[in-house]
Amino acid sequence: MKIDELINLISVKTSSPVSQSMLAYSLGITRQTVSNRIKNQSEVTVSELKKIEEYFKVKIFDSSENSSDIAYIDYYTDVFASCGNGSIVFSSSKTKLPVPTAMISGYSKNKLYSMINASGNSMSPTIEHGDKLIVEHWTGDQIQDNKIYVFCYNNEFFVKRLSKNIDEIIIKSDNPEYRTRTIPAKSINDLILVGKIVAAIKSLD
Repeated sequence: MKIDELINLISVKTSSPVSQSMLAYSLGITRQTVSNRIKNQSEVTVSELKKIEEYFKVKIFDSSENSSDIAYIDYYTDVFASCGNGSIVFSSSKTKLPVPTAMISGYSKNKLYSMINASGNSMSPTIEHGDKLIVEHWTGDQIQDNKIYVFCYNNEFFVKRLSKNIDEIIIKSDNPEYRTRTIPAKSINDLILVGKIVAAIKSLD
């Protein structure tokens, strides 16, 4: 397992953000060393895993976990959905992370989920830059008012709250510095929903 994957996994297991500094302290090395190992795609050794488990009081791979309480989510490590002016970067690079189903709002084993990264501050304080977002992929259901969605409009991707009006879609940011926008009835068909945000894992880095 690579260092960056391990940080993500511990964050999920502990339901708390884990920084590179915290990981470095648990291993008795410097933060810069952790950063360099991430850049070099360094693997974690068995002895290091034991130190990490003792420090964070977690079991990295626990065969006793109830499989029905864990969902294995595809985490697209290089996908960044914008919480600002609108952009998204797609990549085929992904890894699977075990996520407690209790963290996922409205979880169902019949739904498709993935995890991406948030970029920008328009949804602050609900979602901050660097947070990991779990997306429930859209299946054609009606938009639920005031829920946060990942969507494409005018060839740009956004993470925003959506609400329905009589003949328009209202796009809202949680950060008051960003203005509310609307999609008129004539352009609603240009809105492409990717999915609804059902969990956010906070990041310290």
